[in-house]
Amino acid sequence: MPRHDCTAALVTGAAHGIGRAIARHLAREGATVAVIDLDAAGVAETARLIEAAGGKALAARADITDMQALAVAIDACEAALGPITLLVNNAAFTDAGDLAGIGLEAWHREIDVNLNGTYHCLRALLPRMQARGAGVVVNIASVNGVRYFGNPAYSAAKAGLINLTQSVASEYGRHGIRCNAVLPGSVRTDNITWTIRQQKDPQVFQKLARWYPMGRVAEPEDIAKAVSFLGSDEAGYITGVALPVDGGLLAGMNVMIGEFILESQ
Repeated sequence: MPRHDCTAALVTGAAHGIGRAIARHLAREGATVAVIDLDAAGVAETARLIEAAGGKALAARADITDMQALAVAIDACEAALGPITLLVNNAAFTDAGDLAGIGLEAWHREIDVNLNGTYHCLRALLPRMQARGAGVVVNIASVNGVRYFGNPAYSAAKAGLINLTQSVASEYGRHGIRCNAVLPGSVRTDNITWTIRQQKDPQVFQKLARWYPMGRVAEPEDIAKAVSFLGSDEAGYITGVALPVDGGLLAGMNVMIGEFILESQ
């Protein structure tokens, strides 16, 4: 039996990049998948790709910062696919910048999408999971939530998301609900932030690779595989974990070791 043969998953931010990879990977492993994003065309294409590969998917356009619109979209997803058993909170947004330069509106927007939007999804689905006595949540946080690598609003929101993950795990474990977080480092995606960076420097991913002990940045599928594991029964006694999927970035300062410590011996 495929790993997710009995899973009905909802993936937010699934119009492209990591979210699309997660949705497609879960579908390949047997899940029926509801995909939500602000980008209606992009999320429809994700659903089309899943169905073209023989899977079952439903696309819905919704803004996760709009609690009412989100509830309507989730109702439609459950009406079509049945009760959601796996929630993957992937939707994210960053405008980069530094702490001195970020404007008040930009700060609030990033916190709203990256932290409050996840809370809205949890608020909508946790009571339903609790009533059924089972459910799994996987939040896509970031290494930025543990160490500061720039993007201050995004980093603060992701740090909050890690703590929110622990809150859900602690309070809802007795109801049969697990909640974990995946912490990616740099991921080779086509989102707007990386597109702008690549336009400025086509070698940006190659330059970033030297900071990673494994010698490369992640592909979206690397993150999808971790989500699939944490969302499955194989991880049935794992909850409250913040799992780095970062090629060793948080393990140590690889470049410092190579260029300073070892050379000084």
